[in-house]
This record gives sequence, C-alpha cells and structure tokens, in this order.
Amino acid sequence: METEKFKTAFDMLYMPLCMFALRILGNKEDAEDCVQQGFSSLYIAQKEGKDIEELKPYLYRAVRNLAVSKIREYSRMNDFDNEAVDAVEVSVEAIDTSERDARLWEAIGLLPEKCRRVFLLSKRDGLSNQKISEELSISIKTVENQMTRAYKKLREALMPEGRKVFFLPFL
Repeated sequence: METEKFKTAFDMLYMPLCMFALRILGNKEDAEDCVQQGFSSLYIAQKEGKDIEELKPYLYRAVRNLAVSKIREYSRMNDFDNEAVDAVEVSVEAIDTSERDARLWEAIGLLPEKCRRVFLLSKRDGLSNQKISEELSISIKTVENQMTRAYKKLREALMPEGRKVFFLPFL
C-alpha cells in the first residue's frame, strides 16, 4: 500500500473506528489501542503481500476482534459473560453510528471554546443551565445563548447537503 493511501485511510477512519471500539469497550484508551493495533495489522498484512481490497471492512473487523480479545482478557480477571462478547457484531448500523458519532465530535471540537465548554457541561456532564451559570460565573441567559449558538453551528456542520431537517443526537 502506498504511504499516501494508508494516510488517507487513517485520516478518514481513525475517529469512526475509535467511536466503534469505544462502544464495545467503554474505555477511551483501550479503544484507541485497538484502533492503532488494527492499523498496525493492516500495515503488516500489506507488507507481507496480502492484497486487501476493502480497507474499511478489514479495519472494522480487526478492531472488533481486538476489542473482543481485550474484553476476554478482562473476563479472565473478573466473572464475565463470554457469550455477550461473542455477540458483538460489525453491522452496517454500528459502522454508521460510529461514523455519525465521529462527525459529531469533530463538529463539537470546532465550536468556539466558550460555546463548546457550555455545550459539553450541558450534554456530556448533564448540568442544568443554573449549574453551568454558577460554575462558569456567567448569566443563565449567556448559557442559553451559547447553547443556541452551539446547536446552530452543529446543525450547519452536520446537515447533509439538500436536507432541511436534521436530528441532532444527544451525547
């Protein structure tokens, strides 16, 4: 595989794969480890001359297998249901969800700092407008304005071309 093609695949798939692994593992560091190992296995497989036509399915399957292996490691230390581990699938829905989540987090990362902070305190941390107002020493009206601004910018960033309505999933 050419270096540029590998880099393009990495840039396009790293975040969605991390979101996919995170849904399986529930731990950011473990999810990133699995994704990095998945890309390493792709690189090694191609160095060994294996012809991998479809990178996306290969990487999702590799990350799924690595995540399941990691869960099995945990299950050896704790009492865990291995049947539930085996049921983890790489479905179109799981891939779509991970890609949507990645786009959402990228869009959140592009929000202005103050706006992003208010939005995350509200949606990620579940704080009320009153609590956010107190924590950041700003008025409730400012919190409301920042949330409105965040929703508007996120809708603009995530709106598919030509669509008038977009459902913004909550974190």
